[in-house]
Amino acid sequence: MSKKFLLPDLGEGLPDATIVEWHVKEGDVIRLDENLVSMETAKAVVDVPSPVSGKVLKLAGGPGDVIVTGTMLAEFEIDPSLPQRAEGQDTGHHHGPSHAAPEAAAPAPAAETKTVPIEEDAGTVVGAMQVGNTVVSEAAVAVGGVKAVPAVRATARKLGVDITRVRASGPDGTVTMDDVKRAAADGSAKPGATPTVAARAAAPAPVAAAPAQRSTLSQSGKPMRTQPPGVAASGQPEQLKGVRRNMARVMADAHTKVVPTTLVDDADLHAWIGKQDITARLIRAIVAACKTVPALNAWFDGDSLSRTLHPQVDIGIAVDTDDGLFVPALRNADMLDARGIREGINRLRSQVESRTIPASELSGYTISLSNFGMFAGRYATPVVVPPCVAIVGAGKLCHDVVAVIGGIEVHRRLPISLTFDHRACTGGEAARFLKALLDDLALPQ
Repeated sequence: MSKKFLLPDLGEGLPDATIVEWHVKEGDVIRLDENLVSMETAKAVVDVPSPVSGKVLKLAGGPGDVIVTGTMLAEFEIDPSLPQRAEGQDTGHHHGPSHAAPEAAAPAPAAETKTVPIEEDAGTVVGAMQVGNTVVSEAAVAVGGVKAVPAVRATARKLGVDITRVRASGPDGTVTMDDVKRAAADGSAKPGATPTVAARAAAPAPVAAAPAQRSTLSQSGKPMRTQPPGVAASGQPEQLKGVRRNMARVMADAHTKVVPTTLVDDADLHAWIGKQDITARLIRAIVAACKTVPALNAWFDGDSLSRTLHPQVDIGIAVDTDDGLFVPALRNADMLDARGIREGINRLRSQVESRTIPASELSGYTISLSNFGMFAGRYATPVVVPPCVAIVGAGKLCHDVVAVIGGIEVHRRLPISLTFDHRACTGGEAARFLKALLDDLALPQ
């Protein structure tokens, strides 16, 4: 008897998932609950176990292929001599704090599907958003490119393996988890070691010589060059997956739902005593502003036109990584002193980088902070992601000439951008919030 296994919803209504790595091939025999495939969703890379024991007849696609939730993932020939799950037995694990992974869409009468256990999220990006571990191509000095999912890269870093020196056995030269573990065991890919096999980037297709450019005359009589016929841009379209795929959805959703308005000003840090932790001071200032104007420490429901003011301040802190933007929540920031804030930030950053951050710390923040000025930029219009109503952006620290009584001085100043959802709070509330934030940052310590 054959059975088609449909891709279940791997987390809170996600519409699709991307195949990262199959743990079996067609013709293999697999047992109930053995790992079938690693799938990347907008939230995480999860291992999907087999719902049956039997022979694998068909697999839906290869690494990098996007599978729509509710469509066939694999087909099996059930072996009645091997253990099978009893009818009606619950196989689902809770995915997140309070949501169970729903069952896949009902198949045709001859098919049957059950929810399968999944592991907890590896991370969340951009709001209630979502971390994934998509297969990416990363430039590697002197050895071309390396294809590997971020989870594999994180394991390589943890095991002290130079991923550019790992012998790749996956499809299209992809480095798999087994490749990294094998390299760690035999020591063949330690940093500085002689590479066993240099990973090669895909060679671009030969480009035919372009036909000579044609010249025409402009109205002034001067020659004007035009693009030769048949010449096209050399870039190749790439389907978004994982983090970037979900980010596209989230940003489009935010664009349609939020009425954003931005106020900008500069925080004067001239009175600061000694060296201080700028990020910790920013968080303290946001807390002070939230207490002064609670309207921005809130969630807004555009459908019911209702808002929720929060007594606690949970700040979503943007953490930039090679794999995308993560926004973990610093819980109860209003209860933390400077040391507690710094320890919390360091813990969150470390957990994000190692992909060990709990799902409970990856959503539900009440206001957010983007410290983009660590790289460049003075002012910005950061995106407010519902249900939050505000985000604070901190620009690049600078030294400005300012007018004072009796002359001019050079002050250290921090550009601040406050973007808020104008449906949920007034311009006056936002201006008072910004003033309270600037006033706190201006304090000596």
